Amino acid sequence: MALTALMGTYHHNIDAKGRMSFPTKLRDLLGGEFYVTKSINQKCLTIYSKSEWEKLANKIAELPDSMGGLDIKRWLFSGAGELVPDKQGRVLIPSDLREFAGLKKDVVVIGLDDKAEIWDKELWDAQQSNMDMSAMLAAMQQLGI
Repeated sequence: MALTALMGTYHHNIDAKGRMSFPTKLRDLLGGEFYVTKSINQKCLTIYSKSEWEKLANKIAELPDSMGGLDIKRWLFSGAGELVPDKQGRVLIPSDLREFAGLKKDVVVIGLDDKAEIWDKELWDAQQSNMDMSAMLAAMQQLGI
């Protein structure tokens, strides 16, 4: 778990130019610049602080190009971008990333410990409906929680 975990659920809108207000609480924890890329296992975007992004990028750089390493690099880096909030706290989500995640107008930003995710509201609602509560309970019991 991160020293100060990113947490919470925040509802925002994306304007016609692709800008959205990024939650102040998360912005303060992530720092003045942070990174966005396509999620590898969900139809959402993943946000990393600069330090977490650098850790991830260094690990990915160590992967050999064989055995899927090159595809992972292509996936992660081709869709990545730096986000720097403007004076109003808005960030511009690149159009290719908005398209990938199906981001329309209403979006949900969730804290996820050492990273955050941006979801289209409808997709997030569906994701929540499909969460396997028995699998989560089993995992928590395995941890003694």
